[in-house]
Amino acid sequence: MNPNKRVYDNILQTIGNTPLIKLHKVTSDLPCTVYAKVESFNPGNSIKDRMALKMLEVAEKEGKIKPGGTIIEGTSGNTGMGLALAAIVKGYKCIFATTDKQSKEKADILKALGAEVIVCPTNVEPEDPRSYYSVSKRLSTEIPNSWYVNQYDNLANRQAHYEQTGPEIWEQTEGKITHLVVAAGTGGTIVGTGMYLKEKNPNVKVWAIDTYGSLLKKWFETGELDMGEVYPYISEGFGEDFLPQNYIKEAIDKFEKVTDKDGAVMARKIAKEEGIFAGYSAGSVIAGLKQLKAELKPTDVVVVIFHDHGSRYVGKVYNDEWMLDRGFLDVDTVKDLIGGLGRRRLVTIDEDAKVSDALELMKKYDIEQIPVTKGGDVTGAITQAGLFKKLIENADVKDFLIADVKEPALPEVSMDTPLERLTHYITKENGAILTKDESGQHHILTKYDILNAFSKG
Repeated sequence: MNPNKRVYDNILQTIGNTPLIKLHKVTSDLPCTVYAKVESFNPGNSIKDRMALKMLEVAEKEGKIKPGGTIIEGTSGNTGMGLALAAIVKGYKCIFATTDKQSKEKADILKALGAEVIVCPTNVEPEDPRSYYSVSKRLSTEIPNSWYVNQYDNLANRQAHYEQTGPEIWEQTEGKITHLVVAAGTGGTIVGTGMYLKEKNPNVKVWAIDTYGSLLKKWFETGELDMGEVYPYISEGFGEDFLPQNYIKEAIDKFEKVTDKDGAVMARKIAKEEGIFAGYSAGSVIAGLKQLKAELKPTDVVVVIFHDHGSRYVGKVYNDEWMLDRGFLDVDTVKDLIGGLGRRRLVTIDEDAKVSDALELMKKYDIEQIPVTKGGDVTGAITQAGLFKKLIENADVKDFLIADVKEPALPEVSMDTPLERLTHYITKENGAILTKDESGQHHILTKYDILNAFSKG
């Protein structure tokens, strides 16, 4: 395909010829030159468009699917996206089985393209009938004129990258590439691209990035498929709990594992410091490359693959509350904690309201303390413990005005207060604090918010 062509017959002709972009800030501590192959420029916003189309074209040639047939696959989203685009152009139906670990955005996108999506549990063995591998296989035997893609063992997967991704990188770097770094999942990208590059120059090093909870690194180093290495992980799109047939050891030189946290934090850093809104695995690839810094030298030219687009992860990696809940955000001050909790309504009650109104608010919002206000200013507080004590002494208290039973105002701290100091404000009688942001808006932090911040840290 002519990369300079600007008019296309259909969307599939826009797959490939993605840009190579030099990285600056996130790799400033590395001695080498680093380029990112930004695959979100594909029409489906991921590198999987390449192999999805190739696998379908091979299946058509081999007669595995007939016109009007159904494409069935187990996919975390990106392969499904590529297959769905191809299916629309070529006139096929799609059914995809995915896992409950994957972001909701991925499933929603597949549905928007007309695919049926079946969500399966993550924490089961591959051969378990509930797994997304098993479900997709079963459906392919039950539905007439259907084709089970099986991207893991379908060798057209790696063929696509041998024919496309590898040659593009070689041409873009003018043959100067010394290292290829890829987050390894099905094996198609790293093996296909790596095979091509090593044929052009056997000295090119191919480094695979794995995640903790995956068995690939140990398999590569020992040849053993150790299920003891396998446990649930949060990273998306790479790592495996079995060995796909697309893998060839000789195409890879090294495996490096990266934690869920390091990958997520780095993905956000790439967006903020490079202006490239990339997916979770892009962060893991850069984090892994930085872990291998000692093996790099100034003359090296490294190409990393940024597999997909950050829009797939706006409810996860790029969501402060999600990051905070998993202990992935470094929270040092009240401002950090407030930012991580997201926008929450501050429930207040006026002095002229009745105690019964306060009880209703506590029940409705499941809260234990409410700031009391008058004319917009905080003048006191109503707490569940204080009201309970008063109700025991006098059942008629519920008809009293808040002004007559309010307690002292919750302690108020500045936004730059270190978290360690907050424990001094939380007592048996006082279970929350207030703070005010730059706009003058009050926020409340409960003892549970503070305890959670410490436990995650």
